[in-house]
Amino acid sequence: MMHARRRQPWSEARPFLPSLTALLVMFVSPAIGQDIRGMEVCTAEKQMERRTSCLQADVEYLQQALLKLDREMHDKSAAADRDLTEARAEIAALKSKIEQLNSALAQMKAKAEPNGKK
Repeated sequence: MMHARRRQPWSEARPFLPSLTALLVMFVSPAIGQDIRGMEVCTAEKQMERRTSCLQADVEYLQQALLKLDREMHDKSAAADRDLTEARAEIAALKSKIEQLNSALAQMKAKAEPNGKK
């Protein structure tokens, strides 16, 4: 009895592996190489004290960046709130004006009707 030879899934893909590996490296390497401006690479430090101070400097930098972003977002939110308040006031004024015009139009129609029926 002959045993069927088992197919190995990677045996058919073997010719494509170098090009797939090159694509994978090409897509992954930019993500690895990304750096945050102002941050230091602390893994290069060999001494634990220097590495700790490096990490503390990075933490302080990130905290300052977060505070700056928080202030900017707060200012933008406050400006949006002011704009919204102004828009609501303008809408209320326009609604009031429309009601006045509708009232005046209704009065004009009421005055015109009796004269037209005679």
